[in-house]
Amino acid sequence: MSSVSLLQGRGLPLPGNDIDTDRIIPARFLRCITFEGLGEHVFTDDRAQAAGRHAFDQPQYQGASLLVVNANFGCGSSREHAPQAIARWGIRALIGESFAEIFAGNCLAMGVPCVTAGPEIIQRLQTALETDPTQTLRLDLDHLTLTWGNQQVSVYMAEGPRQMLRAGTWDACGQLVAQTDAIRATAGRLPYLHWGSAAQGSAQSA
Repeated sequence: MSSVSLLQGRGLPLPGNDIDTDRIIPARFLRCITFEGLGEHVFTDDRAQAAGRHAFDQPQYQGASLLVVNANFGCGSSREHAPQAIARWGIRALIGESFAEIFAGNCLAMGVPCVTAGPEIIQRLQTALETDPTQTLRLDLDHLTLTWGNQQVSVYMAEGPRQMLRAGTWDACGQLVAQTDAIRATAGRLPYLHWGSAAQGSAQSA
């Protein structure tokens, strides 16, 4: 399990409030067996309507790894495909005014931080990225700061999720796998598990 404390990369501004998960990844893509290939379909309907003008299609933002959004991003249905699609496109962190709670939780489960800042800061950052898409953003979860150019601002993240990312304990499945021996040892000491096995054996012999 890897810790997440410092992320650097170019930013991608995506203006607009209440961008929901159906726009991030339309429902027809939820039939997939795995998350592979979802990145190419992120915002697919919005991008089709924009005819090449959507930020995810503009050449100056290709390779960006920090997404800058506005208020209530990721609202709507709780589909985990939405952060999966964003991450598989190449985004490693999101900076916004606010996030839907379930969406932020799904991002955390993937090791993708969602940090917040005030509307004026977000607007300033989006304008800066539209003016100069080549500049590097530096997101520091240890000190909760965001830096670009000669600007440094404070960002916010709840302490629980922040410590999970910094300690590398955000991956619940990874923690279970890492503790396989301890889980088996504990299961071996639970009497009701043995009772169940004994009852099943008796039933089979009968």
